[in-house]
Amino acid sequence: MNPEKVRVISNPVVLQNLCTMRDKDTDSQGVRIATRKITRCLLYEASKDLPLVEKEITTPLTTFKTQTIDPNIELIISPILRAGLIFTDEAIDMLPQATIYHLGMYRDEETLKPVWYYNKVSIEAPNPEKFYVYITDPMLATGNSLLAAIELYVNKGIPQKNIKCISIIAAPQGIENIQSKYPNVEIITASIDDHLNEKGYIVPGLGDAGDRIFNTL
Repeated sequence: MNPEKVRVISNPVVLQNLCTMRDKDTDSQGVRIATRKITRCLLYEASKDLPLVEKEITTPLTTFKTQTIDPNIELIISPILRAGLIFTDEAIDMLPQATIYHLGMYRDEETLKPVWYYNKVSIEAPNPEKFYVYITDPMLATGNSLLAAIELYVNKGIPQKNIKCISIIAAPQGIENIQSKYPNVEIITASIDDHLNEKGYIVPGLGDAGDRIFNTL
């Protein structure tokens, strides 16, 4: 594992809400609220290195020059369905200039490989260095779904360094899987858990994120 490309965000707000999410007695509403709070913290961290430009504005008192996110970049947020949907509302609130491209995959329970069922990313990237992509999925388990999503954007010429994977909980195996193929993609997470079990679930984890978020247990 390359620790320079893995950022673990463990401030007290994140830890408190992660504790709530993990608790088997927390209901779906509680899991959703906690997920959104963590998502906001992770997105703040992910956006730290977005390029800035100088802009002149007028306040009620004076005119001065300040900084803002470069309006000429293409910012993309790609939640992996279905659990990744929980990131969408927070992402739009924080980064209203972003384009949301949902990616639909489910995991084959025998092979643990992703099976595509929805992909509307038909974009061209004439200036790929101007594209910044955040791929979101609450659980980075085997990493196979995130690998498929990363490949989609790398194949358009977007630099690996402009792509970030944002997950609430990650397994060491999943991180190593991503870094073995895309070593310059940064992973941002709230926790690196112990291991994957024989069914590919993160331990200690929080169970199936989609089921707990959408109350389909």
